[in-house]
Amino acid sequence: MMPENWAFQNNVPQRVVSLQPSVTVTLRDLGLLDRLVACTKYCVDVCPEALETGCIIVEDSWSAKADQIMAAKPDLVIASVPYQLESVAEILKTSVPFLGLAPKTLDDIYKDIMMIAGIMCVDVKAEPHRGTALVTSMKQEVQAMRQRTVGALRPLVYCEEWGKPLILSQRWVAELVEAAGGRFFGQPGTHTTEEEVVAADPDVIVAAWCGAGDRVPMEKIIPRRSWEQTKAAKNGRVYCINDEFLNTPASTVIQGLHALAAAVHPEMFVALQGLRQIEENTLET
Repeated sequence: MMPENWAFQNNVPQRVVSLQPSVTVTLRDLGLLDRLVACTKYCVDVCPEALETGCIIVEDSWSAKADQIMAAKPDLVIASVPYQLESVAEILKTSVPFLGLAPKTLDDIYKDIMMIAGIMCVDVKAEPHRGTALVTSMKQEVQAMRQRTVGALRPLVYCEEWGKPLILSQRWVAELVEAAGGRFFGQPGTHTTEEEVVAADPDVIVAAWCGAGDRVPMEKIIPRRSWEQTKAAKNGRVYCINDEFLNTPASTVIQGLHALAAAVHPEMFVALQGLRQIEENTLET
């Protein structure tokens, strides 16, 4: 745990190890990639600019290794959920200051961005304040979307972050669905069943599998789950949204918001890159 005002009591971190894509994206957005000395392969997938820093590639929050972290000679390690206890022990073994994040809501994401900005002192030494500007911009995007969808019909949206077992997307995704003018099916972050989804008969089905990018076999999962008779399947309202747009708790969720809006209200919004819709007559039988 970081002491209060850590950044002001010690030297500002100059060599950061990021063990989660959301952290690397936030460092990029704050103009701090020059302080990145190590990150994960998943960070590079989401933020390819990280490779330009010459940073080394290490294991992530789930499988962290102390020797890899120490090889980067960091003065700060930042990680985020999901964690494995053994990995946390590996991080702590390094004796390097460690910031562990566990966001659940959009508000948590905003606070995490501000925390990183504060520790790195960019909102003290830089003008304009980068963290404040980034969070303000994100909030404005969400609020503008809420205003655009006020009064629109609110279709039921089934949104999953994993397909076997079925796991519903996280709470911040549910907030994005609501902002985009939909109703989120179920309890965010919990397991559900194929039968429960059929019974709910969602208007829209969205899959954003962790670590899968846009590689979700939508044409296969509908018949395999016997979801052909749902309104979503019958109307071709089955979508894949790039994993990083919904599952990376950073500024990338704003891209996820716009992708969701196009899926929930295609009559109002144009589909952008990162949203893939099921093709008609391609359901596997």
